[in-house]
Amino acid sequence: MRTGGLDVAKTRVFRQKPSYVSTSILLIGAAYCLFPVFWVVMAASKDSSELFSTFTLMPSTHLWDNIVELSAYRDGLYWRWVLNTALYAGIGALSSTWVSAISGYVMAKFAFPGKGKVFAVLLMGVLVPGVILAIPQYFLLALVGLTNTYWSVLLPQIISPYGIYLARIYAAAAVPNDVIEAARTEGAGELYVFNRIALPMMAPGLVTIFLFQFVAVWNNFMLPYIMLGNDALYPVTVGLSGLLNQGATAPAMYTLVITGALLSIIPLVVLFLVLQRYWKVDLAAGAVKA
Repeated sequence: MRTGGLDVAKTRVFRQKPSYVSTSILLIGAAYCLFPVFWVVMAASKDSSELFSTFTLMPSTHLWDNIVELSAYRDGLYWRWVLNTALYAGIGALSSTWVSAISGYVMAKFAFPGKGKVFAVLLMGVLVPGVILAIPQYFLLALVGLTNTYWSVLLPQIISPYGIYLARIYAAAAVPNDVIEAARTEGAGELYVFNRIALPMMAPGLVTIFLFQFVAVWNNFMLPYIMLGNDALYPVTVGLSGLLNQGATAPAMYTLVITGALLSIIPLVVLFLVLQRYWKVDLAAGAVKA
C-alpha cells in the first residue's frame, strides 16, 4: 500500500511539473509582448528634453501636456486620423465579417460544382501577404477614380480569405444540418435561414473574425500609404509615420509620435475587453434538442 501511495505521489508530481514549465513560458511570453507597451507608457510621460536624457523606464509627469500638444497639432489633425481609422476599421471589419459569414456558411452547408477548387483557391489566398496585393489594387482602383478616397481603403478590406476560412470551419461545427432542414421544411427562405438561424449560432466565431479583422485594419499601414495622398484621409499609422519622419529635423515630434502611439492602442484594448464576454463555447449545443 505504501508503495502504491508513493507511486501515486510521484505521478502527481510528474504531472504538475509540465504545468509549471508551461506557466513560466507563458509568463515570459507575456512579459516579452507587454514590455514595449510599458516602454511606450513611460516614454509618453516625458517631454522632449527628458526623452533621450533620462532612464528609459523612469516615468515623468508630462503625459497630459503631451496629449494637449498632440491635440493642438494642426488643429487636431491627430484626432481626425483616429476617426478615419475607426471608420476604416469599423466599417471594414463589419462588412468583412458579414461577407466571411455568408461565404463560409455557403461553403460549409451547400454542395455545388467546383467547391473543392474554390476552397483550394481560398487557402492559397490565406497564404498570400496583403502587401503583395496593394499595388495591383491601387491600379485597379485608379482605373475607376477611387484612389485617394475613403473607398480605396475600405473596398480591399471587405474580402478576407482567412475570415472566410474561419467562418467555414465554425459554420460546419456550430450550425446543425437538422436545424437548417427543419427551417426549410417550415417554408423559410435561404436568406432567412442564414440571417435568423445560422448567424446567431455562428456569433462567437464571428466575434473572433471581427476582432481579427478590426485589429488588422486598425494596424494596416501599407495599403492606406499607397492609396492615399491627402493627409486628412490618413489613418493613425500613416499619420504617425509622417510625424516620425519629421522628427529628424524637429526632435519634439518624437514625443508626439510616442504619445499618439499610446493613445492609438487604447481603443483596441477596450474593444478586446468588451468583446471577450461574447466568446462562448457550444452556444448552439442544445439547438437540435430544443
